[in-house]
Amino acid sequence: MTDVVATNQTILVVGGGISGMTTALEAAECGKEVILIEKNPSLGGRVAQLYKYFPKMCYPTCGMEINLRRIKANHRVRVITMAEVANVTGDTGNYTVNVKIAPRYVNENCTACGACTEAVETEFDNEHNYNLNKRKGAYLPFLMAYPQRYVVDPRLIGTADAEKAKASCKYDAIDLEMSEENLTLNVGSIVWATGWQPFDANKIQAYGYDRIPNVITSVEFERMNDHAGPTGGKILRPSDGKEAKDIAFIQCAGSRDRNYLKHCSRICCTASLKQTTYIREQYGDEGKSTIYYIDIRAIDRFEDLYTKAKADNTVHFIKSKVANITQDKATGNPILHGVNTEGYHRYSTPHDLVVLAIGMQPSMDFNQLGLNVTVNEHGFMENDPSNGGLFAAGCASDALDVNRAAQSATACALRAIQVVNTLAATEEG
Repeated sequence: MTDVVATNQTILVVGGGISGMTTALEAAECGKEVILIEKNPSLGGRVAQLYKYFPKMCYPTCGMEINLRRIKANHRVRVITMAEVANVTGDTGNYTVNVKIAPRYVNENCTACGACTEAVETEFDNEHNYNLNKRKGAYLPFLMAYPQRYVVDPRLIGTADAEKAKASCKYDAIDLEMSEENLTLNVGSIVWATGWQPFDANKIQAYGYDRIPNVITSVEFERMNDHAGPTGGKILRPSDGKEAKDIAFIQCAGSRDRNYLKHCSRICCTASLKQTTYIREQYGDEGKSTIYYIDIRAIDRFEDLYTKAKADNTVHFIKSKVANITQDKATGNPILHGVNTEGYHRYSTPHDLVVLAIGMQPSMDFNQLGLNVTVNEHGFMENDPSNGGLFAAGCASDALDVNRAAQSATACALRAIQVVNTLAATEEG
């Protein structure tokens, strides 16, 4: 990695999710040199963890496959995974960036044959499936992972299992002597595409996520429905493994609340509307979805998704902010308590499973970077002119759905190109 060359005509993109990939591709296809770094072992970000996109209900593998093909074909994009920015100094058109690269313990000889996975026995929580199941200590992050190269978990180093993994490889791809690398880059502009993280549901004590097994989050429910997910695509209760056919969705779980996230996360309503289609897909008329909501925010082209859900006799809407959730000890059912504001009827309703539509918050604390950038009260970086050559794409800038994140990324590519073009014109002049 230490031989990576960058100049003030290079654009650095931090984050390899849909926004980072889009920014990198748009800039590179306009002729610019781009370095794309990602802290995880592979590209894809949160989109790679989705089962389906809304509103068309197509699989993310389609869009991912197209972007990966474009990246592989474009020599102007250099991808560095397991890399994080440690420090940034300088100013517009002349930034010095120190990057830390964690060891993968697997080199480029890897053919993704999977022999190392079969050889080891130690298991760890599977981050790709939000820790709902386990993975081996030598693993491929997910089916479409790029680079298509295995990883040895650092917790395995120094154990007998690590030696088993090394001995199993016919291609001498396991390198247990790898260590952290430090890379210094000189770049003209930086686009932060660091994405979002789900709000911590443990903080909403009244909803019992930390103590009621059959209360899960919307991101966990998404992975559960994926056939490559922790339950093989079946909707199963964590408490007993039984099928969950009566499912409640609680909107604004952590969003629009002065105690947690003040902002509207925008995707939560449409995500729940989408997820009701999973229940119909699996159970037909035998399934039941109940959405507890303050108001439904399914704007512009997502209105059709709401209209279809309203017309579905298995989907029910209750206008209410759920007060709290308890558990029926005999059945394990979560019981929702609150007041239906349409008629002001009190309810205590049991369901097989409860899904919290949790909010979005930025993955990176921009205030801790020591950069002179504008950060709003919600923690998102704003694309203020005073930021100079630093820009925020996708969910680093706001809570956005996939389509709007890609649009934001394209805009950031243009802004970054303008910075390096202006610099080039000045130097030539």
